[in-house]
Amino acid sequence: MPGRAESDPDLVIRPSSDADVPDMVDIYAHHIRRGVGDVGDFEADPLHPDDLKKRRKAMRKKRLPHLVADRDGVVAGYAYAVPFRKRPAYRYTLKHSIYVHHEHLHAGIGRRLLPALIEACAAGGYRQMIGYIDAQNEASLRLHEACGFVRVGLLPAVGYKYGRWSDSVMVQCALGTGATDQPGTWTRPVEAVAAGHDWIGK
Repeated sequence: MPGRAESDPDLVIRPSSDADVPDMVDIYAHHIRRGVGDVGDFEADPLHPDDLKKRRKAMRKKRLPHLVADRDGVVAGYAYAVPFRKRPAYRYTLKHSIYVHHEHLHAGIGRRLLPALIEACAAGGYRQMIGYIDAQNEASLRLHEACGFVRVGLLPAVGYKYGRWSDSVMVQCALGTGATDQPGTWTRPVEAVAAGHDWIGK
């Protein structure tokens, strides 16, 4: 088993690039074939590299983070966030996804990648992060709870794949000051830039 990522000097969390797309597609395809992941990922067709490149381009335009865990030159996982809903009232809330390479599971990759995504989104001025997790994916549920998410809802039997109905657990994490005050400007705070939290993909 690979070493624990929390103390792994070879692990770097960085913005993704187009060069990472083939690795990310392979990671995603493995999770879909195994049938356990986010309920929103019940896709019948495989993810194509050009589709992922377009998604990354759209995220860059909106200055949303799309991160990879780079372990000695190998993409060990990736995570990103998208708008929770399109209407302006929800503009401070994001929905996220995170995937870890199957050969790097249980090595602490998610414990480095998810907090980095949370930090990047908070630095961008966002206030809430939402996730939907397959109720049978106990590892992902534990990861999210360890990173500050709480379970806020259960959607029974909302998905169907591989011959079974799947429940979805809705989790939520407050970003920055959360709902304790009024939102500031939409751009990233100056102090976040000064601290070097420029996680947005180039």
